[in-house]
Amino acid sequence: MRDLLKLKKKAVEIRKDVLMMLEKAGSGHTGGSLSLVEILLYLYHEKMALKCETFKCRERDKLILSKGHACPVLYAVLSDLGFFPREELWTLRKLGSRLQGHPQFGLPGVEISSGSLGQGRSVAIGFAFADRIDRTGAKTYCIMGDGETNEGQVWEAAMTAAHHKLDNLCAIVDFNKLQIDGFCCEVKEMANYRKRWEDFGWLAVEADGHDFIELERAFDKISGEKERPQIVIAHTVKGKGVSFIENKAEWHGVAPKKADLEKALAELDAAAKELSRV
Repeated sequence: MRDLLKLKKKAVEIRKDVLMMLEKAGSGHTGGSLSLVEILLYLYHEKMALKCETFKCRERDKLILSKGHACPVLYAVLSDLGFFPREELWTLRKLGSRLQGHPQFGLPGVEISSGSLGQGRSVAIGFAFADRIDRTGAKTYCIMGDGETNEGQVWEAAMTAAHHKLDNLCAIVDFNKLQIDGFCCEVKEMANYRKRWEDFGWLAVEADGHDFIELERAFDKISGEKERPQIVIAHTVKGKGVSFIENKAEWHGVAPKKADLEKALAELDAAAKELSRV
């Protein structure tokens, strides 16, 4: 990995931007955005062949954010990479803004309008098929929530991808173990989750989704697979980085108030200071 400390510091700054966006908007999905920070940073900075200046190139890797309600973190990362000005972040969910509550096709860096849960995987299969036909060498990455995989369409798509041996397709599950109705395991049983994907014909690995080194090891394990689609089950914490938001289902669709924001930013500033001592 090129610069682990730099990525850790960037994760803190991205979390701050996400929280400020949501507070200004007065609505949005805090917990599920914060759990995705390291995953998105790793993909964009270390794994995908994708830059803002090459976004329209046919040979680019693609990323589908199937759990579209977590778009604040996607916007923060895309802005940091130069896809659009950082000042635009503060227009989240505002009338006329390009940054709505779910990603919209047409915004630089966004491949599809997403957020109707369960559908992103099917779209990702279409992208992977097209790249196979055109022999671009590109890979499609699809990020889903663990609660999202309750959807039957996800498993239909899983069978399709395995049947056609789409080895240029990789899914990442943000396995934070919470969904809008509470703990995932209480909504639908989540035992033997990795084995379920393996039984559907996928190469499945697990990792700590907040540890850049573990993420790199997981992606190394699936690198070079030539017969099966791959899935990284990334164990995460909903609301990661802010103590009073972590592991709280009630922060699924709630934005921080001003007092919450001040408290959260103080915690993140303290985390940044710790990293500066490394």
